[in-house]
Amino acid sequence: MKNCVIASTSTLFGGSYLDYLLNALSELYKDTDEILFIPYARPSGISHDEYTAKASEAFQQIDKQVVGIHTFSDPLDALKKTTGVFTGGGNTFLLVSQLYKHAMMQPLRMAILNGLPYLGTSAGSNICGLTMQTTNDMPIVYPPSFKTLGIVPFNINPHYLDPISNSEHMGETRETRINEFHTQNTVPVVGLREGSWLRATNHEIILKGDLSARVFEQNKSAIELGPGTNFARLFV
Repeated sequence: MKNCVIASTSTLFGGSYLDYLLNALSELYKDTDEILFIPYARPSGISHDEYTAKASEAFQQIDKQVVGIHTFSDPLDALKKTTGVFTGGGNTFLLVSQLYKHAMMQPLRMAILNGLPYLGTSAGSNICGLTMQTTNDMPIVYPPSFKTLGIVPFNINPHYLDPISNSEHMGETRETRINEFHTQNTVPVVGLREGSWLRATNHEIILKGDLSARVFEQNKSAIELGPGTNFARLFV
């Protein structure tokens, strides 16, 4: 049975790392004392050790220990033995590349589908979709595949941004980019705004937080769905 928190971001403006999610994480990890952290995405290029220390400091607030998967000689064995996983944000191309390098994509998928508590933020949420093709990140490395965990039946666009009125920005909006994706792909996309997350279990994928999410499907107009919506009923 899936038991996941899939969050747009780790940090809200003016807040500290994971603070807005701590209540949800206390419930998610209620049966585990130690969380296996996957730091492969390395935001801003920080080291695996630095990233793990940042996660560890946040989880101390709910009395959980964090250990980085990079400290194990056999990452797959560490995954088999853990009782909770967190994949942090950063660069999705790098994260996916590393998961394939360590032959972890399919084992992680199966562990999550079998009930391993999972938290993903940003890039760690992006990989919960069917592919990583709606990431916002630069392709700094070339992963062997864009296929990801597929633990939800759609793609995710974390950090979804609405157009800003009177902005002088001349580049494409996030909606434009997703519409471009849909000229070549049929996979639905859920744009998660900052402060929003999905609580995914076997039969429910519930939108949490105060904001609506924007949902895109090929050849359809985008729609807004509010907190409490069960996304599992939309794409069957």
